[in-house]
Amino acid sequence: MPARPAPAPGDAASPADRRPARTPADGAAAARQAAAHPVLATTRVLQGGLDVLVVGLVLLAVGQVLVAGGGRGGPVVVVLLAAAVLAVYALGRLRVRVADRPISAPRGAWWPGGAWMLVLGVLWLALAAAAPGALWVAFPLMLLQMHVLGPHRGVVAVALTALAAVAAWAWWSGALVVGAVLGPLLGGAVAVGVVLGLEAMVRETQERQRMLAELQATRADLADAERDRAVAAERERLAREIHDTLAQGYSAIELLLRAARARVGSDDDAARAGLDQARDVARENLAEARRFVRDLAPADLAGADGTALTAALRRVAGRVAERGGPTVSVTVTGTPRPVGAPVETALLRVAQSALANVAQHAGARAAAVTLSYLDDAVALDVVDDGVGFDPDDTAPDAPAVQAGSGGYGLVAMRSRAAELGGTLSVESAPGRGTALAVELPVAPAGEPGGGTEGERP
Repeated sequence: MPARPAPAPGDAASPADRRPARTPADGAAAARQAAAHPVLATTRVLQGGLDVLVVGLVLLAVGQVLVAGGGRGGPVVVVLLAAAVLAVYALGRLRVRVADRPISAPRGAWWPGGAWMLVLGVLWLALAAAAPGALWVAFPLMLLQMHVLGPHRGVVAVALTALAAVAAWAWWSGALVVGAVLGPLLGGAVAVGVVLGLEAMVRETQERQRMLAELQATRADLADAERDRAVAAERERLAREIHDTLAQGYSAIELLLRAARARVGSDDDAARAGLDQARDVARENLAEARRFVRDLAPADLAGADGTALTAALRRVAGRVAERGGPTVSVTVTGTPRPVGAPVETALLRVAQSALANVAQHAGARAAAVTLSYLDDAVALDVVDDGVGFDPDDTAPDAPAVQAGSGGYGLVAMRSRAAELGGTLSVESAPGRGTALAVELPVAPAGEPGGGTEGERP
């Protein structure tokens, strides 16, 4: 008789590992970290180029005055203004860490970046008034303004710088020509376009890096989930194996020892026979335990031919009778053929579990096991004439067995059948016995996987 289902221990399906769980914040942090690399590399390259350009153009303007003259206020004034420009530029580079943030990052208040650009712009304008060659510094200054002040404030600063360059050129030349106007304006437009284009490129690179990091995090999460699923499935499989073999053997040993103890002193021969039976069952359990360690192949099916399942069922039936259970008959219909180790193992375990329940709970006098080889399936029926039960009380579709019964039979049998694409049904009623039927699909005889009698995969 099938055991009443009861909830399995809560930790039976828990993950085997104790690693910390990944969270969405972990993936987001990884995405931000990955996206930061191309941003920092780009801004550092841009800033390094600006450093070289600013220093080179300032020194060129000073050299032009010292070699060819033409400056206003004298060489000393030009040198002092150039030194002031370079000092403020260097101080700002140390104080404003523009290379540590994306171009499109919010700049916040105007201090210190805005103050740096303001002081640097005033000093540059004074140097341009003293040395005409300093007008060329306007272009790297525009690029720096866009980078430091951002795409909005930077455009205003670039426009003011372009107008200041036009005014300085007109002051030096005494006339406002088309080239003097178009040069600074075109330079400002190029500076704005270059920085905004670079910003767009960086944003696209950031997005790609973020998506790549999220994809990698998702793949890692999927791998973790698959591992947990495999661990849970393996635990469930081992639970079925232990229930259908070792647990049933220990139950039989306990019953045999209890009966032998009751006969000690009154029927010593019967007591010794019971102890011998218990010892035999212990040996069988030891063989099963060694089989778990070795290869998880059923000991009753090991090294047999196409009739191995039939022989194994008869041995199981014989052991039930030897241990004081009901008489069990085994009948085979159809032509026996190899159906594959997974199917044979499942049918043998179902028979073991069902007959153990019959012996322990049904109070039956006889039971019948019928193994039927069909065209594309193999079926196993276990019928007893015991007390029966109400199948609705067992909740056979529940994920675990009912509390307090200590059983796991129907859950394990249904799980075995479902894993192989088969079905299991139970028919019973109080006082009318129980009939259990399981059917598993197999390849027809003669097709791959079907085989013929005497063959074994």
